[in-house]
Amino acid sequence: MDKKDTYKTLTKPSNEVLFKDKNSKFFGYAFPVLNEDQVKEHLENLKKQHHSARHWCYAYQLGTDENNLQFRANDDGEPNNSAGMPIYGQIQSFEVTNVLIVVVRYFGGVKLGVGGLISAYKTTAQMALEASKIVSRTINKRFEIRFDYKNMNKVMRLIKEQNLKIVNQTLELDCKIEISVRLKDVSKTVESFQSIFEIEIKELDS
Repeated sequence: MDKKDTYKTLTKPSNEVLFKDKNSKFFGYAFPVLNEDQVKEHLENLKKQHHSARHWCYAYQLGTDENNLQFRANDDGEPNNSAGMPIYGQIQSFEVTNVLIVVVRYFGGVKLGVGGLISAYKTTAQMALEASKIVSRTINKRFEIRFDYKNMNKVMRLIKEQNLKIVNQTLELDCKIEISVRLKDVSKTVESFQSIFEIEIKELDS
């Protein structure tokens, strides 16, 4: 089976959504994020924006490799697994990654019970994702090709034939071209460059 080489993520933050239940208000937000620093930044901003709220519950998932995903779910003072996990469940249900969903709750004086909370957090997270623009992207690896100037035509022909994306190039006597290759095409691309004498190809850390 081919390794999955696409993933779904958000193009930009969602619009704010609001869900109400028994006087409690739940504001939902979805953000594209690439690391934990961005997660913290969005949380800090929402805490300033909603400084009188009672709970800022969230879940996020980072990474594009199915075997190496990072995720966290936080109930922020709500009963265990009544907020963070229902939010994370929607991230899984929509199959998105590199995403943070925050649900801010203003308590309305009436307790909802664990079942009511699970339902409210799940619904708000779902509404935030429905209000987001979700796109499919390919997982790519970066390679550097090194060669002498005299081999330029051979290299360029292969890049064109295989429709490869050039990320960077230094074309002097000793030439270097950095390319981005879709995961499923990696072995074919590497083999075709290795088959040409005097051309080096190596993977770069992404």
